[in-house]
Amino acid sequence: MGAEFPGIVRLRCSVKRYEWGKVGEESGVARLYANNSGEDIDGDEPFAEFWMGTHESGPSYAAVGANGQLRNGGVEREGGRKRNYLNLVSLKDWIEQNPSVLGDKVFQKWGPNLPFLFKVLSVAKALSIQAHPDKNLASILHKQQPEVYKDGNHKPEMALALTEFEALCSFVGLEEFKTVLQNVPEITEVVGDASANQVLHISKEDGEKKRKEVLQSLFTKLMSAGKAVISDVVVKLISRLNIKHEVRGLTEKENLVLRLEKQYPGDVGVIAAFLLNYVKLNSGEALSLGANEPHAYIHGECVECMATSDNVVRAGLTPKKLDVPTLCSMLTYKQGFPEILRGVPSNPYTVKYMPPFDEFEVDQCILPQGTSTVFPGIPGPSVFVVVKGRGAMQVAMASSEEIIAEGDVLFAPANYEITVKTTAGLSLYRAGINSRFFK
Repeated sequence: MGAEFPGIVRLRCSVKRYEWGKVGEESGVARLYANNSGEDIDGDEPFAEFWMGTHESGPSYAAVGANGQLRNGGVEREGGRKRNYLNLVSLKDWIEQNPSVLGDKVFQKWGPNLPFLFKVLSVAKALSIQAHPDKNLASILHKQQPEVYKDGNHKPEMALALTEFEALCSFVGLEEFKTVLQNVPEITEVVGDASANQVLHISKEDGEKKRKEVLQSLFTKLMSAGKAVISDVVVKLISRLNIKHEVRGLTEKENLVLRLEKQYPGDVGVIAAFLLNYVKLNSGEALSLGANEPHAYIHGECVECMATSDNVVRAGLTPKKLDVPTLCSMLTYKQGFPEILRGVPSNPYTVKYMPPFDEFEVDQCILPQGTSTVFPGIPGPSVFVVVKGRGAMQVAMASSEEIIAEGDVLFAPANYEITVKTTAGLSLYRAGINSRFFK
């Protein structure tokens, strides 16, 4: 099983500079990455995602001492920013060499790998309309197109808002769907009167299976329409909304559609947005997304956690590769507004968010000036990220403590009780295995 390593391990993490990310100092991801890595921020470059985990698309690295052993800390500070990691070894390799850090039950379930991927996102413009495949479909897609679908795992995920956070998620309810078709004639122009009338005349008495078949048929026709058709219809849609705006105030969804069109002119996702729920999260609220659920993040910053996967099937609002047939065939076509998670307090400073997935849960910990809290020892690993402030972290029975500040990411092995304290205020988040898994 390899030698056990007691204590906290600092991680050097990866960044993704996707074009939808916030630019320069406006990006919370940029600030975290700069403090974590010691690199300067390019003021003209977008910083989209800060990755913490073992996925090969954005691996984390652990600090190693001169003798090859992992060390607490392992960095030197210069002007408050960490500049020099002593040596680095990939977290994935180290866990494979020392699987006992995962705890027995986690190792037995998922093998020598961290089963969750932890991220921070800074979203300036909409991400693609997308869904993540279940395990069976992920395995098939990975075998067929390994260059596109990077692994064979599923990717349930949860987004926990750091700021006000906007998203599209799941299909609107049946009655709202009918209202959309009555008020947005451009959709009927694309899919045809027959498809629109099928939806308008369906009722709850027709049964869930029938309703899903009708919805899938209409959505597939819309998303599969030719680019020229969609481009012409989007021009009509935007013109109509602008004229309407001179007479009355637009709805939230109509204003959103105008924003999306400026970001992705002529894109089918501009029209498809009418069919999805528009969700606004306040800081501290979370959205849980299972396999095969359509969604698109629109704007804001969040902490995100998911099963260790990078599989995304896209169908709109993106310059990246689309796979419309796969997306339209895989969706659950569940309707209704998604549940908003507000977490359950563990103590006066910590709130726990437990989505219905074994691989992960997230704790939000906000410590006011001069306070401390304890994270009890748990039978699985944890990853901590400090998003604001400064403080100290200490493993029970350890003789020394780790000074922690914005941008620090730390790995804690299973079964270690950890105390966190601050004199000036501190905000951090912890990702770990879902507590339900151990019960």
